[in-house]
Amino acid sequence: MKGKPYRSSLRSTFKYAVQGIIHAFKAERNMKIHIVAAVVVFMAAGLLGLTLIQWLFLGLAVTLVISAELINTAVEAVVDLISPDDHPLARIAKDTAAGAVLVTACFAVVVGIAVFYEPVISWVSDIR
Repeated sequence: MKGKPYRSSLRSTFKYAVQGIIHAFKAERNMKIHIVAAVVVFMAAGLLGLTLIQWLFLGLAVTLVISAELINTAVEAVVDLISPDDHPLARIAKDTAAGAVLVTACFAVVVGIAVFYEPVISWVSDIR
């Protein structure tokens, strides 16, 4: 198809995106960890009756971590395709992409502490 841009239907683009997410979930241990953590966080948010703003902050933090993990998975796949052997630049690309996940995960922890601190303290004091 030289000269003609490849075009997919809107439905196909969503299908491919979902396939990418499913692949990352199946293939990447850390994606499974992030998804389980997100489910636990959202269940706790529901049980503690958090506000809309608190839900939005949690949603943003979770979305950033999962997005970073998806990008990390894509970077790793491309690097492995281009450079199947160990190469210092390949290692830098992979480590930098993993670093992006770490940065977003640390942000998510800070958001979680900020959002859950008061509701958890209140819940604990109600138990006593």
